[in-house]
Amino acid sequence: MDRIYCVYCGDEVLEDEVCYINDDPYCPVCIDELTCVCDECGRRVMLSENMGNESMYLCSHCYDSYYCYCDDCGELISRRDSYCDEYDGCFCRRCYYENHENDLIHDYSYKPKPIFYGNGRHIGVELEIDKGYDHEENADKILAVANKDNTHIYIKNDGSLDEGMEIVSHPMTLDYHMTKMPWKDVLKTAVDRGYLSHKTSTCGLHCHVSRSSLGDTYEEQEKTIGKILFIIERFWDEFLRFSRRTEYQMSRWAARYGFKEKPHQVLNNAKNSGLGRYACVNLSNKDTIEFRMWRGTLKYNTFIATLQMVETICSVAYFISDEDLESLSWFKFMEMIDYPELIRYLKERRLYVNEPVNTEEEM
Repeated sequence: MDRIYCVYCGDEVLEDEVCYINDDPYCPVCIDELTCVCDECGRRVMLSENMGNESMYLCSHCYDSYYCYCDDCGELISRRDSYCDEYDGCFCRRCYYENHENDLIHDYSYKPKPIFYGNGRHIGVELEIDKGYDHEENADKILAVANKDNTHIYIKNDGSLDEGMEIVSHPMTLDYHMTKMPWKDVLKTAVDRGYLSHKTSTCGLHCHVSRSSLGDTYEEQEKTIGKILFIIERFWDEFLRFSRRTEYQMSRWAARYGFKEKPHQVLNNAKNSGLGRYACVNLSNKDTIEFRMWRGTLKYNTFIATLQMVETICSVAYFISDEDLESLSWFKFMEMIDYPELIRYLKERRLYVNEPVNTEEEM
C-alpha cells in the first residue's frame, strides 16, 4: 500500500484520517489550520478561497449565487436583502436608502446589461403604470416583490405618463414569465399602491422579442419578421379588439404598416414607412423587435395572455410556410393556441369560436 503524505507539512497521514482538497491530501492538523467549511452548502474549501468573511465562510459557488458585498460599506449581505444591479452595483438596504434612494427610478434612457432567464425565445416586458403617487416608496415595494430571488426588473421614468412609471423586465422565456417571475404579486402590489394601467389613456404593454429566436441567420430572421407583420396586418381588426386600444390610440402609438399580398412585401413596406418606433411592431432596435400594440393592464390573466399571444404569433410565423400563411384564417390561427389564459382572454374579447365567459374588471 502506498504511503500518503500531507501535501502541506509533509507528514505521513493514515488512510482513514486523510482529507482531500482539490485532489491533494492533507493531514488533520493542516485541515484545521488551512481550510474551512462553507456555511451555505457544507463544502470544505481552502481558507485562501473563502469568499465570505471571518464570521461566515462561503465557497465561490455559494457566494456568486446567494451573496455579495455592499459597494459602499463593504458588508457581506444576502442578495435577497440587497439592491443589486449589474449596471449600478450592489448595496445593502441602509446604504441604498442613505446614498442611492433616488436611483430606484432610473432615467428613461437607462439600459442595464440584460440578464437572460430561461432557455428559448426571450421576451422582455415594458409595462407602463400611471395615476400613482409617492413614487420612490412605491418603486421600492414593487422592486422588493419582483427581485426577491433575482434581479428580474428595473423601473424607469416615462415622460408620456402623468403620475406613473415604467416597469421593465430583463429578457425571460414565456415559461419563466409564467412559472418563476412573480408577476401576479407585482401587479397586485401596483394595484394596492393605487396605480392603474388599462384605465388610463397613457399606458401600454410593450413586448420585446429577441431577433436571434426568429432564425439562425439574418435572412431567416427577416423572413420570420415578414410573416409576423403579415399575420398582424391580415388580422388587424381582431388584434385591434385584442389590444383594448381605440383606433386613435393605435394610430398614435402603434400604427399599422398596411396589408400586402406577400409577407416580404409587408416587410419591405414597413422598412420604407417612416413610422420609426411608433409602429405596431417596432423594427428599429438591433437585437429585438417590439410589439407595441397592447394597452397596459394590471389584470394578471390579461397580462399573461398578452405574452402568450406574442409567443404564439412568433411561433406560427417561425414554422408556417408562406403558402399556408397566405390561406390562414383567424379560426385556424385560434386552433394553434393551447394556453388556458389566452383562450379565456380571447373568449372575454369575443374572439374565440366558443361560448363567452364572465369577465373581471380591467385595471
